[in-house]
Amino acid sequence: MNTFKNLRMYNRITEMNRMLFSSSEQLFTRFFFLLLLLLIYSNPVIAQQSASEGDGVSQIDYYQITTLPAPDDVVLEVGGLTLLPNGKLAAATRRGEIWVISNPEMKNGRAPVYTKFAEGMYENLGLEYKNGSFYTSQRGELTKLTDTNGDDVTDLYERVYAWPISGHYHEYSYGPVFLPNGDMVVTANVAFGNPKWWEAQSHAPWRGWMMIVTPEGEMRPFATGLRSPNGIMVNDQGDIFYSENQGDWIGSGFITHVEEGDFTGNPAGLKWADHPLSPVDVDTSEIIDSELPMFETAKRIPAMKLPAVWVPHTLMGTSTAGMVQDTAGVIAPFKGHYFVADQGHARVNRATMEKVSGEYQGAIFPFIYGLDSGALRLALDESRGQTMYVGLTDRGWSSTGEKSYGLQRVDWTGAIPFEMKTITAVPDGFNIEFTHPVDREIAADPSLYNLTSFTYRYQYEYGSPIINQENVPVKGLQISDDGMNVRLVVDNLRQYYIHEVKLGDIESESGTPLLHDVGYYTLNNIPSGPALSESEWTAAASGSSDDSSVSNSLETMEPSVSPDNVDADPADEISEPAVKRQLEMPDSWNGRVDQTIEMGTVPGLEYDKDAIEVKAGSRVRFTFNNTDDMLHNVVIVKPETADQVGEQGMNLGLQGEAMQYVPDSDNVLYHTSIVQPGSSETIYFTVPEEPGTYQYVCTFPGHYITMRGTLVVTE
Repeated sequence: MNTFKNLRMYNRITEMNRMLFSSSEQLFTRFFFLLLLLLIYSNPVIAQQSASEGDGVSQIDYYQITTLPAPDDVVLEVGGLTLLPNGKLAAATRRGEIWVISNPEMKNGRAPVYTKFAEGMYENLGLEYKNGSFYTSQRGELTKLTDTNGDDVTDLYERVYAWPISGHYHEYSYGPVFLPNGDMVVTANVAFGNPKWWEAQSHAPWRGWMMIVTPEGEMRPFATGLRSPNGIMVNDQGDIFYSENQGDWIGSGFITHVEEGDFTGNPAGLKWADHPLSPVDVDTSEIIDSELPMFETAKRIPAMKLPAVWVPHTLMGTSTAGMVQDTAGVIAPFKGHYFVADQGHARVNRATMEKVSGEYQGAIFPFIYGLDSGALRLALDESRGQTMYVGLTDRGWSSTGEKSYGLQRVDWTGAIPFEMKTITAVPDGFNIEFTHPVDREIAADPSLYNLTSFTYRYQYEYGSPIINQENVPVKGLQISDDGMNVRLVVDNLRQYYIHEVKLGDIESESGTPLLHDVGYYTLNNIPSGPALSESEWTAAASGSSDDSSVSNSLETMEPSVSPDNVDADPADEISEPAVKRQLEMPDSWNGRVDQTIEMGTVPGLEYDKDAIEVKAGSRVRFTFNNTDDMLHNVVIVKPETADQVGEQGMNLGLQGEAMQYVPDSDNVLYHTSIVQPGSSETIYFTVPEEPGTYQYVCTFPGHYITMRGTLVVTE
């Protein structure tokens, strides 16, 4: 419930109370009636948390998610978020406002208080506070805002630096984030253009670039190759990182350490590489569209910087956003780790990084699921501790959350979950550090450690399938004396590849199962040094992990539908019966269709039809037009099974793409493939003979939560 709506209800009931208990004799009864109402209607809003992992452990055992209520006239599409020295929280919104929020911790059950500090700006997507002033990026400039008279309202708007824009809707600007020397980091989104709507183009100088701006307003271009650089972070070493989103030349989201002169992958910004101010020495002619991984191009182009951490698309989210390092140990078990928001999946991930051969690399793990809307910005409460604030929005970028915007608080309960704390590279494999000692007898079984490596294409087309997937057999392991570390000795360790580390039913020594069982490590460099001798590790059973027999998927997972391949034969990609995806009218129909249905999409992860009525046994031609800017499918399922099928699709892991995220389940009746944005697919099916309320749902990871409808079968 919305606390402010509840307060209005409280006011109405108070008036009823005044009329019912008007005599002095009833004053005592009236007092307790009002007290009861206050207890009911002043409680903070606790978000539902259905996400649970393992057997008997749940997210809610360790983290409590609370929705901060806001007045109805505050449209809190959060684009920037920062905590102030006085304990208040400040949020910049995509509607050009800055709100200062008192009592964000909702002490004693009291609602937060919102004060509008500034307004009239344009699409603010960052916020910092320094020396008594706010700094925020608007669409076309970096702005400084100051309250000169202490009335909590800005009196002075100052332009720090303005950059050119063409007017294209996709020219978002992000930041700033302060460097140790007081300079600021900002990033500039590319525009889109022809021949394909998603093709990145830099219509104005420094679009697709990272820039450094001094407080005095001097700007220097710093690096390019950026496409949609939604997150910026400076770590405790003073190093700069940004987060990227999937698109052309970007196979999946990632986090990259950026140094001056770097080229990070998307060539649109190279349009300005020959500008006198440019530090980047790369020519667009060096960028070649191919089916090879990104690291092959980096071998030819010294300025090309590979991601420090890949964020595997759909497996760990779809729209990598804001980042923050927990330098103070706000979430104590993960002090020094990085928290990474994901807008598409309404979640927060956790990352760790190390330097090997002078380059950053590391792992990403799940952290928090089930937020109200797309997670865009994060702020850690270092003064009070144990609290992370998450700013939410989904306008223009659909998310799996059920709301369009908002602000939530994640409070760590103080209990430490059993997790993989870190994964680090060693010369002969990986070391896994846990948050609690493992049960040594269980953890000594090498078959409980399943490793797979893969990567993505560096190509002009939007995104990439998973390619070059291979099993990484575990030869043996070594458990540390304290039980906190398990070192894995593996075969087929591949430099530059992403390594999925997925654990079986490992428990802590106290019998607690893992909260999350998977992590993804980006192995840019294999450390030098001595490997373990065979006498130091426990060997796997003979034949238990053969790379040809254990490999659990195709070498290259190709989607069966692309903008240029909407009628592809699925026989090679989909293992389930073809009748569930019939692309041609069956001969037995003799050219007769009883009903033709066309369905599209609307913004916000929804189909354009909530319900469809069909007759039992009728022959249907069904066309799905994906008018959205995200991947979708349509899966028709048995009554009351949409959640089950959706969860199964989400849990397909590395198998998902090859299976179109459609699980092999008897509950699945018919389905389209994954349909690319701007494309369509037609299937044919016979309606079940049994009348009832069936369902249709999108099983692309996370979409099933909101993207669904009912297929009403009548007699």
